[in-house]
Amino acid sequence: MSAQQSATDYVFRPKDSLVGAQMLFVAFGALVLVPLLTGLNPNVALFTAGVGTLIFQFITKRMVPIFLASSFAFIAPIIYGVNTWGIPGTMCGLVAAGLFYIVLSLCIKAFGPGFLHKLLPPVVVGPVIMVIGLVLAPVAVHMAMGRTGDGSAWLVPQSTAMIVAGVALLVTILTSLLGKGWLRLIPILIGVGAGYAAALILDVIGVSGSIQTGFDPGALKNFTGPALVSFKPLVDAPWFAVPDFVLPEWNLQAIIFIVPVAIAPAIEHFGDILAIGSVTGKDFVKEPGIHRTMMGDGIATSFASFLGGPPNTTYSEVTGAVTLTRMFNPGIMTWAAIFAIALAFIGKMGALLQTIPVPVMGGIMLLLFGAITVIGLNTLVKAGEDLTEPRNLTIVALILVCGIGGMVLPFGKFTLGGIGLSGILGVVLNLVLPAKQPN
Repeated sequence: MSAQQSATDYVFRPKDSLVGAQMLFVAFGALVLVPLLTGLNPNVALFTAGVGTLIFQFITKRMVPIFLASSFAFIAPIIYGVNTWGIPGTMCGLVAAGLFYIVLSLCIKAFGPGFLHKLLPPVVVGPVIMVIGLVLAPVAVHMAMGRTGDGSAWLVPQSTAMIVAGVALLVTILTSLLGKGWLRLIPILIGVGAGYAAALILDVIGVSGSIQTGFDPGALKNFTGPALVSFKPLVDAPWFAVPDFVLPEWNLQAIIFIVPVAIAPAIEHFGDILAIGSVTGKDFVKEPGIHRTMMGDGIATSFASFLGGPPNTTYSEVTGAVTLTRMFNPGIMTWAAIFAIALAFIGKMGALLQTIPVPVMGGIMLLLFGAITVIGLNTLVKAGEDLTEPRNLTIVALILVCGIGGMVLPFGKFTLGGIGLSGILGVVLNLVLPAKQPN
């Protein structure tokens, strides 16, 4: 057996536990950011990420050194869903998204890996990803300015909020541009920490209270306080507690709205598997097979959503860490999963995360939603398609305008709109519009 083969074989040993903890640390910021932005429970997200990774390892024969955790692609639809149908109804749609992955994996097994690219070419996937990034851009702006996500009330005075959001955003950008080694892998975590520290400093020197005293909320409701950070939830929380699991409730509207969102991360899954394959020198598309990795992702997502956690996805941050450390043993990810499950039962962990002020999250979201949009744009650019060609122009234009513009189609008691409508519309147009005829 060669050194390369032995390096990538699954081995579970105690000496790898510290490296596994480091892998979880790399994923931690993004993992807990999704529940914090969407109103879900961070401890549940930790638990479902850990168990989801173990499920993925079982289905993929413990061959792929990957960690599964909260998917950014679902942030916008979860925020909308929680506000519209509550967490249980939204979870129903997310469970269905996981089942959609499973159906795709069966189709890939039957028709080959090229099936997904034919059904979902870049001309469909690119603009759908852009819609995901842009449809709730106002939420990021509202939160960065100190308001609730819908802009209906003040949580933090605007001038204070802009300082905190600005620090979080600036540090995140600088870390991603100038950070070295491990720092470059966790710019969001560093940015959140900087924003949190800025809020604490403003509280300690009295700036928060001073600005709040003279703050004019105008016509909006005013829920501002003299301090940005309150540690009461942390003090009241127990050290050890079972995560606050939430079971899904049947909601067909949530299913119709959310399932099309799974189109984008399904395509992204291919890229992640190819990336980790290039790092380790193995072709995971063939063995264990892209159908198995997609199946593992889908079952992990449905499991997470069944307990009230965000959908899972393969984490590029962890792939970057694997590249840096050159430690390809999938058993390291088993340790990361075990640590995630253990942390989920520390009640004060979730309480501490929930003390982070809203503007900190808002500052991060400004960059995050924009970055998702750029990823969609880059998908179109890399495809090299002529977007002014009538067929491509029609597909891209209608996806963007209907998705961002908030087009809603009623079907009896149900409605289809936003991201869901744009995704389904793109797939249908790609299937029914005739291909460009050669000259």
